[in-house]
Amino acid sequence: MTDSLTLALAVLGGAVLIGVVIHGAWQARKAGPKKADLATARADPREPVLGATPHETVPGEYPQHDDLDGRVAPHLGAAALPLDTAVAGRSLLRRATPRVDALIDVIVPLTLEAPVTGDAVLSHLPGSRRAGSKPFFIEGLNADSGEWEPPQPGQRYGELQAGLQLANRTGALNEIEYSEFVQKLEVFADGLGAMADFPDMREVAARARELDTFAGEHDAQMALQLRARSAAWSIGYVVQQASRHGFVPGVLPGRLVLPSAEDGAPPVLTLGFDSQAALSDDPNTAALRELALGFDVSQTDPSAAPFAAWQASAVGLSQDLDADIVDDRGQPLTAEGFAFIDSELVRLYAALQARDLAAGSAAARRLFS
Repeated sequence: MTDSLTLALAVLGGAVLIGVVIHGAWQARKAGPKKADLATARADPREPVLGATPHETVPGEYPQHDDLDGRVAPHLGAAALPLDTAVAGRSLLRRATPRVDALIDVIVPLTLEAPVTGDAVLSHLPGSRRAGSKPFFIEGLNADSGEWEPPQPGQRYGELQAGLQLANRTGALNEIEYSEFVQKLEVFADGLGAMADFPDMREVAARARELDTFAGEHDAQMALQLRARSAAWSIGYVVQQASRHGFVPGVLPGRLVLPSAEDGAPPVLTLGFDSQAALSDDPNTAALRELALGFDVSQTDPSAAPFAAWQASAVGLSQDLDADIVDDRGQPLTAEGFAFIDSELVRLYAALQARDLAAGSAAARRLFS
């Protein structure tokens, strides 16, 4: 009798212990981040980069999100379109090479005594075509085609010119940067026997400050937050869910991107998360509870429907991830909020267009970089 009772108690105790272990494991699994479904996981493409062929991407970790300050500024009136409509028919287009532009550059003519070959021009180019934080470009007037172009080997050029960018997101061109540019260009001109005609520094600085003021008043990078309502997410789970909306891993840790149809252009959207989590030994065990979804207004061509893609992605991802959509102050972002932002974007796009700096144009991308 005693032995039977002891055995029964032992069995009961073992069953209780097993139950406790199973319950603990279940609770741990429930509390852990959601993981990707391995049955449907696949190798995703990567973010295309400038210089890659249409089907070539650069391997890398999941990207780090850009600094998106969420300043509200203008778009074309596009209500919430389905994401597949916003990005459908994506055929990769070739991106134009940046060219000297009187809108955003100070232009310096270089007078030649006789036409020069492209090989000679290339051999004398400065090792670094930057003056401080400002890039500069050198172009030649092709003697055969009559077109301005970056110097090419095997071509002949009757005229040359250089353009130094007046402003970018680091600020206006200053006197020190202009002086550095003058020094580099004088060495280049001497090597070719050319004479450079430099504009007055004070006039250049005044133009730079005016352009920088305009840029500062019309710069906009939209951002919203997706915050987990319940369980956190693993990186693999976020990547898997985001891929359903067209996102691919970017080239920096902590960022996914919705690529542009234009070769080498900035992505239409970025989806950022903690880069430290992406760089951990086992990123898929890191728990994410917040994502930043954004787009760079001035850098993105409105024809790519970035606002429509932004809104549609926010709604779709919030449903798939069980997340709330909030603004930069943590307040819920509603349909009315999206409509207000859309109306503000209309005004911003119009202001940029009026200055001949349409969003997504080569000049705008250089100015707002």
